[in-house]
Amino acid sequence: MALDMAEVMRSLGLDRFSVAGHDRGARVAHRLAVDHPERIANVAVLDIVPTEAAWARADDRFAQAYWPWSLLCQPEPLPERLLASAPGAVVDNSLSEWGSHQATFSPGVRDAYVSALADLIHIHAICEEYRAAATIDRRHDQADRQVGRRVACPLLALWSADGPVDSWYKAAGGPLALWQECADDVTGHAVGGGHFFPEVRPGETADRLMAFFSHSADSPTTVPSSSAG
Repeated sequence: MALDMAEVMRSLGLDRFSVAGHDRGARVAHRLAVDHPERIANVAVLDIVPTEAAWARADDRFAQAYWPWSLLCQPEPLPERLLASAPGAVVDNSLSEWGSHQATFSPGVRDAYVSALADLIHIHAICEEYRAAATIDRRHDQADRQVGRRVACPLLALWSADGPVDSWYKAAGGPLALWQECADDVTGHAVGGGHFFPEVRPGETADRLMAFFSHSADSPTTVPSSSAG
């Protein structure tokens, strides 16, 4: 997915750019910054810790609260069949139980999510992403660490002040410490509003992102890579 984004940007004539991602989109942004350092000026990752750090520190809290990680990575077709049987229940759980107020999302937005999740092709793609996170994504992170390959560009980490990223990793020094294990120039802080804080506090989120990206001397094009879940 990171390679696809890099090739799309090159086809648009943009050889160097900044990228921001939320959730799975942040994992794609992280991989872009590692694999294409000459292309990425700045990277912002929203409400995640590195994939390998998440798995390596997984515990009972992780299994219960981050149930998609353990359920959707199972071999097909079980996860696909479970999601297809109750897409509305899955969407309602994520919109109401992940720290953001459900009223943030209008009925139309909620219905659009349910419609997308009812599509069998979308369902399979979602499960494949979680399978990747448990396998090849994790192996890529481990391989990077073994050879000392790190994010060289400035990295901004924003995370929910009310969510697991803020509370689960205090013993390890918090999310900034985990990002410093794989990136050279890390800044960031918590933002109120739950997992979906870009929707809950769009103005604040946009301001913080633009302040970070505009700090770059060459002011490259900024591209969002956003994915919830």
